[in-house]
Amino acid sequence: MTKENPSEKRILGIDPGTKRVGLAVSDELGVTAQGLDTYNITSKEEFRVFLKGLVSRYNIEVVVLGKPLSMSGGEIEGTERSRKLASFIERECGARVVLVDERMTSLEAERVLKEQGRIRKAGDIDRLAAVLLLQGYLDGLKR
Repeated sequence: MTKENPSEKRILGIDPGTKRVGLAVSDELGVTAQGLDTYNITSKEEFRVFLKGLVSRYNIEVVVLGKPLSMSGGEIEGTERSRKLASFIERECGARVVLVDERMTSLEAERVLKEQGRIRKAGDIDRLAAVLLLQGYLDGLKR
């Protein structure tokens, strides 16, 4: 990746998982979300170093972070992991975090990919889920 324009603030979308993390970043105008390469987690510490670099490289001001919930809206194991990640991002990366309900994003991403007939590789669903999370947030800002 190349160094982005440091004067342009962007928004990062994260679809967190235990094995892979879907990532998306807004354009400079905050209108559209573009998927980034899915990050395969090898260790928590390596991921945190990677994330700090990503926030710096894209001049991220806000991170839209998926908050896993049960289908009934209750908290599950992943909810606490997202809270801990949000705390790290705010404390160590200096970006504001917005936690958003991610219940249907992976299912919607899988549906879209199936409809398009795209061959799914590991990470395609995660990347598209991050795009959907971020685009939903950006669309909400316009309203």
